[in-house]
Amino acid sequence: MTISLGRTLIERPVSGDEIERMSFDRIEREGVRGGMTDDEWVVARRLIHTSGDPGMVRGLRFATGWRDAAMRALRAREPVYCDASMARAGISKARLRRATGGEPRVFCEVADPDVAACAAESGLPRSVWAVRKAAQEIGDGGIWMFGNAPTGLMELVRLHLEDGFRPSLVVAMPVGFVHVVECKQEFLDTGLAGIALAGRRGGSPLVVATLHALCSLLEATP
Repeated sequence: MTISLGRTLIERPVSGDEIERMSFDRIEREGVRGGMTDDEWVVARRLIHTSGDPGMVRGLRFATGWRDAAMRALRAREPVYCDASMARAGISKARLRRATGGEPRVFCEVADPDVAACAAESGLPRSVWAVRKAAQEIGDGGIWMFGNAPTGLMELVRLHLEDGFRPSLVVAMPVGFVHVVECKQEFLDTGLAGIALAGRRGGSPLVVATLHALCSLLEATP
């Protein structure tokens, strides 16, 4: 009888933490780190672990001051904005509590009835109105995460350029084929602090993984 992988695991138990450690060891052996700093590698390695793709590192862009901005925002327990319900659901509240010592405040307005009504009336995507509403609620500051909606990232950049709105940190990783490449570059050109994934790749799992990596950095910081 063929012995299944599941039976092998039962007979030789390996914990989830140990599997993660083994995964990180294998990622290290891929040899894709290049000239990344230790802090950049913490983020990159987590994204590789999440996506299963070592080539992910080629698209990573770290805007100047990203680490200090992230640590300040997390220590201050600033709100987190997600452009999709999937990202909000994926955030480990326990990890945020452990890293920041406080109760997380996570915003996602894309399913709000007012946002849906404004989108239907204006013809603009809901992601645009969701950012507008969240910007009013949060005010300056906050960690803004975009894994799905390039139009949401475009609106945040517009608010910054036209109205002086200033987020503390932006995770710019929307996925897709329309406006995606351009809006990531437009964000990088603003000089705002953040992390972007150039090209068409992105998604909720990657922005969540980035936030979790930032929590790990904070926990490791004296």
